[in-house]
Amino acid sequence: MTEHGASIACVDALARLPGPGGVRFVEVFRHGTLSLELYAPRGHDSQQPHARDELYVVVEGDGSFVCGDERTRFERGDALFAPAGRAHRFEDFSDDLVVWVMFYGPEGGETATR
Repeated sequence: MTEHGASIACVDALARLPGPGGVRFVEVFRHGTLSLELYAPRGHDSQQPHARDELYVVVEGDGSFVCGDERTRFERGDALFAPAGRAHRFEDFSDDLVVWVMFYGPEGGETATR
């Protein structure tokens, strides 16, 4: 990757999983406040709330996304948002779940706009 652009192949990121200690995510790119990770949980999603806003894009798989009190069904191609500090997790997901994860903005999240 260079300052002029980047190309990140999902297959290359998947080849780095599982990581040390069996972790199911890997950071593949960072620029300014943006951090891009690939996340491929298996069996159970034990993540905790994060300090920054988070956008998921589903590469493969389906299931339910729980964010706060809301439950949403998702499938390949869907985008899901979790604001900073809010409890969220994937539930009842298929064994092939793979998502791009984008963390961005300041700790505590950005101000909501309409």
